[in-house]
Amino acid sequence: MTNQAEFQDRLLSLGLARVSEAAAIASAALIGRGDEKAADQAAVNAMREQLNLLDIAGTVVIGEGERDEAPMLYIGEKVGTGNGPAVDIALDPLEGTTLTAKDMPNALTVIAMAPEGTLLHAPDVYMDKLAIGPGYGVGTVTMAMSPTERVLALAKAKGGTARDITVCILERPRHEAMIDEVRRTGAAIRLITDGDVAGIIHCAEAAVTGIDMYMGSGGAPEGVLAAAALKCMGGQIYGQLLFRTDDERARARRAGITDLNRIYTRDDLVTGDVIFAATGVTQGSILQGIRQEPGWIETETILMRSKTGSVRRMKYRAPVR
Repeated sequence: MTNQAEFQDRLLSLGLARVSEAAAIASAALIGRGDEKAADQAAVNAMREQLNLLDIAGTVVIGEGERDEAPMLYIGEKVGTGNGPAVDIALDPLEGTTLTAKDMPNALTVIAMAPEGTLLHAPDVYMDKLAIGPGYGVGTVTMAMSPTERVLALAKAKGGTARDITVCILERPRHEAMIDEVRRTGAAIRLITDGDVAGIIHCAEAAVTGIDMYMGSGGAPEGVLAAAALKCMGGQIYGQLLFRTDDERARARRAGITDLNRIYTRDDLVTGDVIFAATGVTQGSILQGIRQEPGWIETETILMRSKTGSVRRMKYRAPVR
C-alpha cells in the first residue's frame, strides 16, 4: 500500500478509537493530582505511540503547537507507518488539562482524521465561534447577529421562547458582556471553565445535554475539532479567526490563510469525510470518565464517521498492567 491509497475511514476508525483510549488511560493516574503538564505529557506520549502503529502517512495539522513550542505532536509532525493513505490529523491529547488536574467534569482525549488537505490548518490563535445542533435551516443563526438576536432566532425556529433556550459559554472575563446580554433575554446559560470542544458537541445532542447553542471565543484549533464532530453528528458551526498581534497574523499566513476576515462554516473547516473519536477522562455529560477498580480500568469512547453519520459509544475494559 502507498500513501496514494484511498481513505478507508471504516477500517481506520477502530484504530483511531484505540489512539484516543490509550491517551485517556495514560492520563488516568494524574486525575486530581494537580499537575496539568504531567497529565498532558502522559496523554501526548500515549497518543503518539499509538498513532505510529497505524498504517497511514499522517500529518498533524492541529496539534500541541508549532514545532519550536511542542516536543511532540507538533503541527507538521509526521505520524504513522508511512504505508497507507495520506491523512490530516487534528488532535487534542487532553482537552481539559486543568479539568484533569482538578478532577473536574468533561476532560476528554480528542482526535479526528480526514484525507490529506481537507482539514483547515488553523493557527494557534483565538476563534469566535457559534454553533447549534441539527434540525435547523442554514442561516437560522449567524455571526452577524447580536447574542440577543441569536437567542430569539433560535427560539423561534425551535417553536418556543427565549426561556426555552440554553446557551453554553466559556467562563472568561472577555465574555462578561455577552453573558449579561444573553441572560437579559431570559435564556439560561451553562458556563464551562474549560473544554469548548465538549461544549460545542453538547449542541448536537440538545435533548440529552439540554444545551441548544454555543457562542464565544476560544482556540481556533479546537474549532476545527468541534467542526469534525458536528460533521458526523449534524449541526452548524461558524468560526472567525481573531488576531491580537502581527505575529498571530503571520502565523495565519504561514498556514496558508489569505483572507484573515473570513467566516468559516462547518464544511469550510472540514471539507471532506472525517472520522472522530473522543474518550472520557473525567466524568462528563457526554462521556463517562475513566473507572478504575482493583486490577481493572474501563473507558468510554464515542466514535463517529461523517460518511455514514454513524455514532458509536464503546466501552473498553482491560486489566491494569
